[in-house]
Amino acid sequence: MIDEIHVKDLALIKDASLAPARGMTVITGETGAGKTALLSAVRLLMGARADSSVVREGAKACSVEGRLFDDAADAADEGTVVVRRVSADGRSRVTVDGSLASVSELAATVGRTVDLCGQHEHQRLLKQAEQARMLDAWGGESVARALEAYRSAWDEARAAAEEVAQCEEAQHASAEKVDEARFVLARIEEAAPQPGEYEELMDELPKRENAEALALAARGAHEALAGDGGAIDRAAQAASMLESLAGVDERYGTSAQALREACFVLEDVGRDARAYAEEADFDPAELAAAQERAATLQGLMRAYGPRMEDVLERRDEARRIVELSSDSSALMRAARARLEAAESALARAAEELQAERRAVAPRFAEAVHAQMARLEMGSAAIEVQFTELPRAQWTRAGSERAEFLFRAGSGMQPRPLARIASGGEVSRVMLAVKTVLGALDDAETLVFDEVDAGVGGATARALADVLADLAKSRQVIVVTHLAQVAVAAQAHYVVAKSEGEDGVPVSTLRPIEGEERVREVARMLSGDEAGASLEHAREMLEG
Repeated sequence: MIDEIHVKDLALIKDASLAPARGMTVITGETGAGKTALLSAVRLLMGARADSSVVREGAKACSVEGRLFDDAADAADEGTVVVRRVSADGRSRVTVDGSLASVSELAATVGRTVDLCGQHEHQRLLKQAEQARMLDAWGGESVARALEAYRSAWDEARAAAEEVAQCEEAQHASAEKVDEARFVLARIEEAAPQPGEYEELMDELPKRENAEALALAARGAHEALAGDGGAIDRAAQAASMLESLAGVDERYGTSAQALREACFVLEDVGRDARAYAEEADFDPAELAAAQERAATLQGLMRAYGPRMEDVLERRDEARRIVELSSDSSALMRAARARLEAAESALARAAEELQAERRAVAPRFAEAVHAQMARLEMGSAAIEVQFTELPRAQWTRAGSERAEFLFRAGSGMQPRPLARIASGGEVSRVMLAVKTVLGALDDAETLVFDEVDAGVGGATARALADVLADLAKSRQVIVVTHLAQVAVAAQAHYVVAKSEGEDGVPVSTLRPIEGEERVREVARMLSGDEAGASLEHAREMLEG
């Protein structure tokens, strides 16, 4: 969800902030006041491309900052993400939580949590892949199980096809390539490197090389601590002297106790040093063997590295080439048998997924139609059309294409949404779909523009009710001209345009409440703030 957006020098906006409510927030104002600039800011946060035309006239750059948080967490929790977009001279810079990021990364993260509903080029509902995802989400557990089984079968078929391709490649491999693989395999297997062996050897080798010096140092440390007249004896003598004075001044007793405790620590260190010196074993033959082993492994890494993991991977690759060349016919038969079985399983999984989706589709369309009826869209409806794809076009999402078709009236031909629906119709269809999906949808924030285009009377009240229902499970931001929608919101912002000091128009954005909100609703009702309009607005807000 969006916690706050701060915009500077974008289009007509010089400096503005928006802190939408968790539920429903409305943005109102006169036509041409600059509401679309706020939508541009949201698009930038979603990962849209920016160009120099978005920068306010007279400014060198524009910036949009947004703080977003997970719906399950508070805004102050670790789930908070801070995004900043700066655009200047046609170039854009993105930071996420202070770190540089790409526009595509922004679209893949923040863009998935915010849905801009109203402008065709940013409308998820018009993308077939999103339509299939929405249908699957609504289908629930039965579709989810079928889709999981299909994807598992898809992965197996892909792996089997790759194995066949590898066998075919091996069959056509040149004798020179096979000979090279045999040489590589023999050289690496002769050394027989083990995972983690080189790291362990390099950790132990310095200790072997310096065994004599380490033993000498350990014996010297033990003698200095525990030998006659060593640190332990001298500390004990000092403690005895201080204890003899403790009866005169208790501070000496405290110091004596500290020295006694220090003696225990020194004794432990002395014992450890003696044990290390006794265990140290300098064996020239073992040292030479370890150094030779290290040189052997380093030689392999120079040839096939740079890491030992790379050497082991090269060994496995060489072994595969040799094995395939030695018995390619048998391996090819096995690979093709695996592929045939995988394709059969995939075909069955595809049929089951098709059946589940086609069973769910009419119920989904009917549920959406019920919401469209609430929005007074007459006999308009949607239906789901499935198109089977040839095997070469199957994807991990399925073996057919699912597309939402829009029928504006009962006697009209259903066609793809993008071809016949107006911006207002698309927004209301999206509103109906989002209401049906509820909490199943990935987008936590829905921004509606043009949803009230051509709407009035009873339809306006119905639209407000549907938006309010949707705001119970999602954060909803609506740019609206309808008073019925405005009074249903938990937060209300007004956009106004005025002449700037430099002669360039400036759009301002500010939250309103109380009597100021009453006056704005009255203006939306009748275009003025007359007494009757104010009373009507007050009744709507209180009701």
